[in-house]
Amino acid sequence: MTKTTANLKVDGYLRKEKRWLPEFEKLRQICLATELTEELKWGHPCYTMNGKNVVLIHGFKEYCALLFFKGALLKDPQNILVKFGNVQAGRQIRFTAASDIAKMKTVLRAYIHEAIEAEKAGLKVKLKKTADFAVPEEFQNKLDASAKLKTAFEALTPGRQRGYLLHFAAAKQSKTRAARVTKCVPQILKGKGLND
Repeated sequence: MTKTTANLKVDGYLRKEKRWLPEFEKLRQICLATELTEELKWGHPCYTMNGKNVVLIHGFKEYCALLFFKGALLKDPQNILVKFGNVQAGRQIRFTAASDIAKMKTVLRAYIHEAIEAEKAGLKVKLKKTADFAVPEEFQNKLDASAKLKTAFEALTPGRQRGYLLHFAAAKQSKTRAARVTKCVPQILKGKGLND
């Protein structure tokens, strides 16, 4: 196995990092000891194989994490992978101290190795299709009442459709779901996604 060459763009990124520098440096050392290619993507150190994303180092206010793009495929014998948000394939291992990373070095290497092997094998995460997501009753009622809205919604990309469905369904109360639907109808009619 060849070691990864450090990327100068990542060096520059780390020079600017204030909150998680010791943790990022430890995670980077672990990733550089693999056959992955180090790149800077989306403003974060990313490790790829043949142009495919495998792992990414990123920080948040409360923690930093090693993100596995196809983490849903990993066995996770340590039960340390965290599913975050509405992401279907990705999983994180979260840290709050460099000492935690140092203690888990062997485990992290094993997880990264498994992710590399999954990428080499061409494994893919079976993603839910838009049709697999429930349509909240409040939105279904609007779709049934307006052919124009239904046509506009069906014309959206699957990702935009899922974004709306998840946004509507996240509200616990019917009146909140109805308010979200009402607020988003003009956006849908313009052919725009939730965050466009």
